Amino acid sequence: MDGRVTVMCEDEDLLDDVVRVAAAAGCEPERVPDAAALRRRWSTAAMVLLDEASARAATSLRPARRDGVVVICRGEPPGSVWERAVAVGAEHVVSLPEGEDWLVTALSDAAGVVPDAEGGRVVAVIGGRGGAGASVLAAAIAVQAREDGARVLLVDCDPLGGGLDLVVGAEQVDGLRWPGLALGGGRVAASSLHQALPRAGGPLTVLSCDRHGPGPAPEAAVAVVEAGRRAGDTVVCDLPRHLTEAASAVLEVCDLTVLVVPAEVRATAAAARVASQVAERGAALVVVVLGPSPGGLGGDDVAAALGLDVLVAVEAEPGLAEAMDRGTVPGTRRGALSSAAGAVLDALDRTVTGGRAAA
Repeated sequence: MDGRVTVMCEDEDLLDDVVRVAAAAGCEPERVPDAAALRRRWSTAAMVLLDEASARAATSLRPARRDGVVVICRGEPPGSVWERAVAVGAEHVVSLPEGEDWLVTALSDAAGVVPDAEGGRVVAVIGGRGGAGASVLAAAIAVQAREDGARVLLVDCDPLGGGLDLVVGAEQVDGLRWPGLALGGGRVAASSLHQALPRAGGPLTVLSCDRHGPGPAPEAAVAVVEAGRRAGDTVVCDLPRHLTEAASAVLEVCDLTVLVVPAEVRATAAAARVASQVAERGAALVVVVLGPSPGGLGGDDVAAALGLDVLVAVEAEPGLAEAMDRGTVPGTRRGALSSAAGAVLDALDRTVTGGRAAA
């Protein structure tokens, strides 16, 4: 097999549908014009798609039986389609548009669009109280992962956060935001997402909520996260502290969750409530404490109050707010924030590596 998907389709409208579905799966099908060309590709193609007329032509070749042959049609398959499918040895008959989700998954698998057999890694960041700095830390983690050489997908799951594209300076960059991303459940290709979404410099793509419109649906959020994981990306998710259904769904599939807690008594008390809700989803949880503390509260004090490990305690970065207002992306300059981001990525690596070793 050479990884290419071969298509022979005389119905031009149906072919357009196949090309569109293939794009969503992150693969580029090879169209063959006639039965002779199909014969040459029959044994080497990763998958073969045929419409009814092409299946009839293929049957005349008396091809050897092989896996991955699919007959496609529009609407309810008539008896003649099933007859052609049996004659050519097809494994499936798929009706479009009803069977699009299945076909996206099958094309993704057949074309081998997963570049990293071990998969990627997913970290979620959530604030212990409002204004804790979770979005800023999420952006810094994404930037640090990009600097480490990873392809990064930064996912905004907070519809009331004002848009994560603003935090990474991508608010003027063309590309889809959540309200414009027509995505249900099922499988989507990360390559398609990286092409459709705004880039925030190099291999860092951001899927942001908009200033208007809804946030992601749970099944859509999980589909995006899992697409990045399959593709070997580092996926960084910014979650609201008041857990939406989408945020809860993401927590259940992430590798590590980071709770950002300002070094304040009231913030620590608020964070305890958030930590309890996160723990109910079974997420692995660590704490990042942000100073300075007005009352001298240290990282050990926060750890004791929450009953959680503090991964790192860092002081506020001087001039960060002003720099962000001028367009500086968090984590692009050396300082406490980039150090915290690096500590999170190290912890994420340990969590993922430990989980794979256990498996």
